[in-house]
Amino acid sequence: MNYLERGNFFGNTNRTIHLPGITLTDTVYTHRYVDWHYHENAYFTFILQGKLIEGNKQETHTCSNGSVLFHSWQEAHYNIKPEGYTRGFHIEFAKNCFADFSFDINQLQGSFSIADPDIKFLLYKAFQETGFSDDVAFASLQMLLFEIFGQMLKFNQGASERKPRWVKKIKEILTECYAAKISLLALSKELDLHPVHLSRDFRKHFDCTLSEYVRKIRVEKSLALLADEDLSLTEIAFACGFADQSHFLRCFKQINGVRPSNFRKLFHS
Repeated sequence: MNYLERGNFFGNTNRTIHLPGITLTDTVYTHRYVDWHYHENAYFTFILQGKLIEGNKQETHTCSNGSVLFHSWQEAHYNIKPEGYTRGFHIEFAKNCFADFSFDINQLQGSFSIADPDIKFLLYKAFQETGFSDDVAFASLQMLLFEIFGQMLKFNQGASERKPRWVKKIKEILTECYAAKISLLALSKELDLHPVHLSRDFRKHFDCTLSEYVRKIRVEKSLALLADEDLSLTEIAFACGFADQSHFLRCFKQINGVRPSNFRKLFHS
């Protein structure tokens, strides 16, 4: 079985950034099939453009723009690349890179996909930071990674706690139907919950209001579409469920701090 050392991935690597205990790579995948292998370190795979199929001993993930996978260092997997251009951003961690901060990366085990929009926003910000080479970039990346791990541990802890069934179901509905018109009454009927109950308890489980959560998902979906230069901002706005481009621009900047046109440049710099 192939074993890949730090900073090595199958494909053409556009850029590699070596930081103490952390390696970031921007790689274009060129192999149609990569047999079973594993990596020296734990890492994130963030699909910036294109598609990738990845399988491990438990499951198979079909990834497209915006998909995120986490791999612990000992997890073997294989890859299949469909036709077309596929590009991935990787953040790799040495086993003891956070030892000075009393954080053990080994708390995160296995290989799994991440759908949480908050984690994806943080990964996009980490990708954005790689465009800077000043003396604060590393500290900023460290802070972003701690936020990412904090979100992941919170998610894992939340998954192990007993939550009402409707919490998982509404996540699935909103993630799948993010571009549709959202109605509190329709959601309440679908979940068999009183609208008052849903309104009261939604913030308790999601740390935001229903409208804030839906806008967050829509903006996160738009980030994946920005890599496609053939799509106009108006087309992206409508595809993600925004009423118009103006509303899309306002929500995007509120969440990401920059305009979509500025963020789009990251993919083609």
